Amino acid sequence: MADQCCAGKSGKTALNDPKWRRVLWIALIINAGMFAVEIVAGVAADSRALQADALDFLGDAANYAISLGVAGMALAWRARAALFKAATMLLFGLGVLGATLWGFMTGTSPHPETMGVIGFAALVANVLVALMLYRYLTGDANMRSVWICSRNDAIGNLAVLAAALGVFGTGRGWPDLVIAGIMAGLAIWGSLEVFRQARGELAAA
Repeated sequence: MADQCCAGKSGKTALNDPKWRRVLWIALIINAGMFAVEIVAGVAADSRALQADALDFLGDAANYAISLGVAGMALAWRARAALFKAATMLLFGLGVLGATLWGFMTGTSPHPETMGVIGFAALVANVLVALMLYRYLTGDANMRSVWICSRNDAIGNLAVLAAALGVFGTGRGWPDLVIAGIMAGLAIWGSLEVFRQARGELAAA
């Protein structure tokens, strides 16, 4: 399931902006709802890609909740929150990677129709959130982590749709597992981006 957000002169203003908080609340509700939908559909469809995307939605909901909690705090506290979120993104990526490897060893039989329908619904939800967050594209590591998660989600949903087409076209489960592995790599890469910036901000603070 994400590149800087207005640190300098506009970062603090954005963090205290009621519009920023409102966007985060909307994003939190959307992500929590999509987690519930996707985890049920992912298990029912035996799709590792959908399950990975569902866990990404859960992680993002927690991400937005943390961002709401530290909005308006000093840069050092926001950077510490970003470090925590980077660690959770890394754990998510490693967990999905492990589940994908297990799927390769045991085999899967995903349902492409369910993957396609739920993947498209998730894409619409994530594009909506990404559009709302686009104006906060630049800033500190905490805000950057929010954008990175939204960006990763939209890319991940396109990947789920590609996996559904692959499973439908081949009649095999490996496209689903390949996409789940790519999503795991994306989460790991995003966590390293946030970690590097947060470390720099802590050093500066």
